[in-house]
Order: sequence, then structure tokens, then C-alpha cells
Amino acid sequence: MRGSCFYNRVFFNPVRLLMNKHKQPRRGKNRPALSMADRADKHILYEQSVQSADADIDFIDSTFLSLKKRRAARLREDFCGTANNSCAWVRRRPGNRALAVDHDPLVLEWGRKHHVAKLTRQQSKRIRLVEEDVLRVRSGPMDMIVALNFSYWVFRDRRTMMRYFRHVHKSLVQDGMFILDVFGGYEAFEEMRETTRHGRFTYIWDQSGYAPITGDYLCKIHYKFNDGSVLREAFIYHWRLWTLPELIEMLTDTGFRVTVYWEGTEPDGSGNGIFTPADRGEADACWIAYLAAEKTG
Repeated sequence: MRGSCFYNRVFFNPVRLLMNKHKQPRRGKNRPALSMADRADKHILYEQSVQSADADIDFIDSTFLSLKKRRAARLREDFCGTANNSCAWVRRRPGNRALAVDHDPLVLEWGRKHHVAKLTRQQSKRIRLVEEDVLRVRSGPMDMIVALNFSYWVFRDRRTMMRYFRHVHKSLVQDGMFILDVFGGYEAFEEMRETTRHGRFTYIWDQSGYAPITGDYLCKIHYKFNDGSVLREAFIYHWRLWTLPELIEMLTDTGFRVTVYWEGTEPDGSGNGIFTPADRGEADACWIAYLAAEKTG
């Protein structure tokens, strides 16, 4: 049995909480100090507790090479958020280029300030952050397009999801590839909370609501700190809980050949971070997989 679906794919060292660096005003004797939750930057917390950009880039880079027998250079990251993965991509090799797409101007600006600004001058010339709907973005032919952290589940009906998949298909070169991640298992359908301890804060994954008839899925992320303060609803996701067969069928119907990469397990049953091609998988309480969808036709 694996741990939290939304957390289990993370492969990073123990983390320390990073607070906003804005200088706080001096406070009078009767004014309480700001709590850790008040001072926390939710994007830093997210990257520490959920993301592992280098691990994601390792996987997509090696998988493309294995299946296509060449190196990918042009990457589009849909639903990019802070563009952490895109920045990791352009750092990987001098020839790599990235287009990071998100509809939220505030999170893109955060990414420019905290990630793009730390790239070298040459690296920053090879990345572009674009505020756009992923259903409409025009990117030119890409070697690879990725949609990670289950972000594409925002499309909650088959028609819209297939429209997105077709748009991705058209945006790829002839031997291009689309990589997504997915989670499932019988615990994924439960309304439940799971906590994971990280140094000075606790990550709380909240499967707040699930509607069996429609598949509508409401999930939230909260953070609790050592001083007792809580950052509630730092992130809220209105998704559909898609099953793996549904996604494979839609990708196949829109012109892709799909390989499922299933995560292996440690002796204690937890995920080991090693993903290999699989045909059946295992009936785990919660599992993580990648989908490598190769463009055909």
C-alpha cells in the first residue's frame, strides 16, 4: 500500500520552510507577531511538498530518448504554474528550449521572479512564459508536451478532454510525445485527509468531495506549522477523477499510442520512484503512473 497519491511521486531531500523575504514592519508592544502561516509563501511550500522538477525532467528526458532514439529539445509545459519544470528543462542542456503555459498571470509572475531570474542569461533566452489557455495556445511544433501534477483533470467532460488531446497532437512534431501523470486506487475515491510531516510544517492533502455519478472531485491542500497556525486552502482543485482506462482510450482515439509507466514499490509497500512499462499494474490503495503518449498518424 502506497502513501498519499498527490505526494508519493516526490523525490527530494528533507526541506526547510522558506518564508517571504519581504521586510516586515516594526510592531508595537501590543501588536502580535505574524504567524508562520501569515509569513509563508504557498508556492514555495508547494514546490517543497509536491513537486520534484529534476525527477520529472529525468523521467521525461530518458523516456523520450528510449522510445524515440533521439534527444528532445523543444518542450511545452502546459498548466506550468511557476514554470519550475520548464526552468529545469532549459538548465538540462544548452540546446533545450521551453514554452511554459498557464492562464494565471500572478503565478507566472512569481515564476519569473523566483525561477527565471535565477537562470543564466543564455538559459533565460531559451524559455518563454505565456499567459494563455492551453486549449488555444499556439506554440509551433514541439518535440514534447507535458501536463503534470494531474493538472489536466480540470477538464471534466470527455468532449473537452479530447479537444485538449487533439490540440496537443497538432502541436507536436511527427515523432513527438505527450507525457502526463495520473493517480488512482481505491483510496482515491474516498473523502479523506492525509498528512505528511516536513520539518517545520505539515502538508495536508484533503480529498474534500467526490461525486460518484459525475466523477466531480474536489481536492485541497492545507499547511499546518509548528506554531499551530494553519494556511487553509492554499490550493483548491475542481477536477474530475479520471480512470486510467478512460484516459488511455481518449488518447488512443485522438491519435496517440500509449505506454503506461507504473511505479515500483519498496519492501514496506511505499512507492520507490522507479517507473517501468506495465500492462496491468497492481490493485493498490493508491498508485502513481506516467503516460507516455506517442504521436501516430
